[in-house]
Formats: sequence, C-alpha cells, structure tokens
Amino acid sequence: MTAENFKSGFVAIIGRPNVGKSTLLNRILGQKIAITSNKPQTTRNRILGVHNFAGGQALFVDTPGIHKPKGKLNRYMVEQAVGTISDVDLVLFLVEANDRPGGGDEYILKLLERAGTPVCLVLNKIDLIEPPSLLQLIEAYAERFAFKEVVPISAQTGNGVEQLLGAIEPYLPEGPQYYPEDMLTDQPERFIVAEMVREKVMRRTSEEIPYGVAVKVETFEEKPEKNLVVIQATIHVERDSHKKIIVGKGGQMIRKLGQDARKEIERFLGTRVFLELFVRVDKDWSQSERMLRELGYE
Repeated sequence: MTAENFKSGFVAIIGRPNVGKSTLLNRILGQKIAITSNKPQTTRNRILGVHNFAGGQALFVDTPGIHKPKGKLNRYMVEQAVGTISDVDLVLFLVEANDRPGGGDEYILKLLERAGTPVCLVLNKIDLIEPPSLLQLIEAYAERFAFKEVVPISAQTGNGVEQLLGAIEPYLPEGPQYYPEDMLTDQPERFIVAEMVREKVMRRTSEEIPYGVAVKVETFEEKPEKNLVVIQATIHVERDSHKKIIVGKGGQMIRKLGQDARKEIERFLGTRVFLELFVRVDKDWSQSERMLRELGYE
C-alpha cells in the first residue's frame, strides 16, 4: 500500500459505564494508558490511543460511560462521550455479552441513530456467556439497530480483538499518518501519571470516596543522570472524612497508595520514580466551575 492510499481514521469506543471500554483500548495498544477499576465512571476524559497497522493508522477514542448525569462533573463526562459520536469515522458500541439491553443502551442507540455515524456492535465478556445466549443477544440488538458489523470479544483475554481490528479497517478513509509510529497517545505523561494515582484510590477505597477524588501532578522533574523522575501529586477530596480515610491510620493508606502507584508509573515511564503524595480538601470541588477547570475537566 502506497502513501497515496494510506488509511487513517478516528474510532470512538462508546457504551454504558463499566462495560470494559478502557480495558479494550489497553488491549488494542498492548500497553496500559487508560485506567480501569470495577467501579462505574472510572474514565472521566476522552483518551486517544494510536494503533498502527500495515498501510494505516486507527485512532481510538476511549470515552466516559454514558449515563444520566448528576452534577457538573458528571455532565462534563457525558458531554465528552456524546460529543465524540458525530466527530469520528466509526463507533464501536461496546456492550456486555452477559447482560440484556436496558434503558441505558436504548438511550445510546437513539444518540447513534441521530448521529448517523457507522456503528459496529462489540459484545464484550463473551467468556461469561454460552453461545446460544450470545446469539439471542445479537438478534435482540440487530432488531433495534442496523449495525455495520457485529463482533464478539473478550477485552480481558484478547479473544476476538484481532478480528475486531480487521473489521474496523474497511471503514477508515484514506488519510494522513497523524502520529509517529512510536506514539501511543496524545495525552501528556503528567495526565497518565495523575490517572494512575487516581486508579489506586478507586481500587483501595469504597462507597462515595472514589467519585469525589481528583489528582493533579504538581511537579514532574526528570533526572536522567540518576535514571530517576521525581513526582509530587495532590489528591483532591471533597470532605475532611475522606481525607482521613485516604491518609489512613498513621499514614498507612497513603503509603500503600503511593507504593502501588509508583510501581505502575515506573513500568509506564521505564525509569525509577520517587513519588510524593499529598491530600487536600476542596469542599464540593466537583460542583465548582473553577476547580473543574483547574483539575483539567473543561
């Protein structure tokens, strides 16, 4: 394939919260750039991932889960996802293969109908369902929407992901190579580091605490002569009680969070990391336009 007919295009990964969108993006890229947890609404920003193939480049956009928003932060998250649908060449509508279509799926399908963008139905977590049930689910969705392709996968194991990538290529138009081959994402390292810290908070805390947490990297100092990066990050919470939980008795919790995050950040950066975490209370920051802008939600 020559430079004249190089194929490139944007592919949005859309779905309800917690269906595996970020897991799928990480699987496609072969490296973790999007955080994951078993809690809904883990992803808050659109994250672009670059996948190169022979003669082309697919730019995947991982989006926050589409849900009924409550509050300014949630409205921002849903707007990030909905605003992507009509700006791409193809939409991957990701659903759980072990779950029947519900009201949230119907809402997303109506959005997709209005956008008019080609849509591929991707049934995730096929390792949790028997083939007869999978066929019934495919039929139920096919009656509701004219999907261009239907691909069952397991983002966790990688089963079906190569078939999905093959199904995507015909829908990419001829276009330029947007990013160098060695580039995985357009997000800066600071963003991904902050997200990795937030992921550890989400995984180690429960109830409402994860949804009232944001992380901002204050300093990111590279010291190549020492093979070291020194990072200071602030964990923003909405309540004094949340700060006590995250710090923990005698600072035990924040030390564990720091240890977990440091190991993952070192794998991502490929160097030693000194990570220092602070916790700051900003009452109801998720409802403050100023704080949302300051923390990158704008």
